Amino acid sequence: MMSALFVLDEISKSYRKGKEKIGIFDRLSLEIGAGEFVAIMGPSGSGKTTLLNLLSGIDRIDSGRLLFDNREIQNLSEAQLAAFRARNIGFIFQFYHLSPMLTARQNVELPLMLTSLSARERRERVSTALEIVNMSDRMKHKPREMSGGQQQRVAIARAIVADPAVLICDEPTGDLDRETANDIMSMMQLLNRELGKTVILVTHDSVSADYASRKLHLDKGVFLEKDVLQEKVPVHA
Repeated sequence: MMSALFVLDEISKSYRKGKEKIGIFDRLSLEIGAGEFVAIMGPSGSGKTTLLNLLSGIDRIDSGRLLFDNREIQNLSEAQLAAFRARNIGFIFQFYHLSPMLTARQNVELPLMLTSLSARERRERVSTALEIVNMSDRMKHKPREMSGGQQQRVAIARAIVADPAVLICDEPTGDLDRETANDIMSMMQLLNRELGKTVILVTHDSVSADYASRKLHLDKGVFLEKDVLQEKVPVHA
């Protein structure tokens, strides 16, 4: 049986906009197992990105409990949260956030620069990460010399170079054509199945979501049950 890596136990989260309090989640519960590939879908404003920010410790819950590997993370200091992210979380975004002045190799190496790894160990890890995403032949190229799909591959290599347990993916195919998007999602599936990465994907794209082993639909801060979804989403014969 798959053990729970993330546990959200009746969490609540709201923001203040001036004097107005805007509720996002009200006693939301969720478990994500170690090694799962979960896709989270839903309309804009449903809380998808907020959920990713809470899971990765970028933002804090207001109440409830948020556990990672049986450890509560909501009471960690900012320094402890930064260390938690560095050890456990790799981020992949819609826009690649590569430094335009650095080569692919140098971009991938960035997360390792503050570690105690030697230069040789860093080189080995970077080479392995680029090999996994089939970009070894482009390691000396800068972003402007690569296509969008190639840049996203480099961004994925950067996300996995420190060997995190979890990949947090926020619309990673949103800026790509269908063929390239499918290629990237196949790679995410490979990282999940072959390397055991827990993948949490937020996407508007139902085709990309189909690569996940579990799909969740978030609407107004609530996960919709399947029978509710069938009423809201037309079924095509």
